[in-house]
Amino acid sequence: MHHATTASAVRPALRVGFLLAHNFTLSALSLFIDTLRLAGDDGDRSRPIRASWHIMAPRPEPLRSSCGVSVTRTTGLIDPNNFDYVVVVGGLLDGGEQIDRAILGYLDRCDQAGITLVGVCTGSFVLSRAGLMKGRRTCVSWFHAEDFAAEFPDQMPDAEQLFIDDGNRITCAGGGGVADLAAYLVSRHINVDAAKKSLHVLQLQDARQGSEAQPHAGSASTDSRVRRAILMMESHVGDPLPVDTIAIRLDLSGRQLERLFRTTLGQAPAAVYRKIRLDHARRLLETTGKSVTDIAIESGFCDGAHFAQSFRTVFGQSPKQVRAQREKRVDPVA
Repeated sequence: MHHATTASAVRPALRVGFLLAHNFTLSALSLFIDTLRLAGDDGDRSRPIRASWHIMAPRPEPLRSSCGVSVTRTTGLIDPNNFDYVVVVGGLLDGGEQIDRAILGYLDRCDQAGITLVGVCTGSFVLSRAGLMKGRRTCVSWFHAEDFAAEFPDQMPDAEQLFIDDGNRITCAGGGGVADLAAYLVSRHINVDAAKKSLHVLQLQDARQGSEAQPHAGSASTDSRVRRAILMMESHVGDPLPVDTIAIRLDLSGRQLERLFRTTLGQAPAAVYRKIRLDHARRLLETTGKSVTDIAIESGFCDGAHFAQSFRTVFGQSPKQVRAQREKRVDPVA
């Protein structure tokens, strides 16, 4: 990736350093840097006048992204005080260790220096594993919400918003939300017009707020409140939230939430929630060797008989029948 950060006599208003996890997400890095690049200069000249950026690494070897494209560092692990923000770009969760000891130590130096740490994509996992998100709200993608909750049961994940600014910790779900986060920082340190320019050159609409709901293919509703309610449901499959609690979190009454669901989806919130939990149970029956009892509990059903009855009502088969079909596919000779 081409990168230019020539020295400037005047310190840029926004200075960002990047640390890349092994198998990092290329789109998260490129969207963030391009937003800075376009805001940092007039036109499309890419001079780091109002914003500057560095890709850091402890060694000069190329850094491989999850799609196989590699980039090279622009500097080593320089003094954290050179930056307003240090951004950790995460990537594949099952690709081994995401960062090495040198970067882990550098993150501690940033923390001690009071530099704001930013985790994008699965960068939130990196910061959490480093012990740097204790007591903080952490934004994670709906796609990785269950992975996060399983690994960090004592933390406060939020799979509903695009990004969360929690003082000197900022976390972002990734995807297109990275551009929104970068524009948010550009607006804060440079100006709103610079942020708009960046997004419009990138053929993106005006910046979304961090509190806006993450888009989700599982929700057919165009109402953001319904989408956020469904994200809450999907983030609490094993420990179902009362529908009234979901309504309160959305600043709605129970009746208002009920009306929204029936208007947009044709179903009550409780019915939608039950289907989400049953879909989760069916995936586990078809893809894991867990017992039916364990799957019922993991899907938020404390009564096995009620689980079996609800499952048969929705799918026309019992959980044991679905499990038997899986076992027949796995061992067709048996």
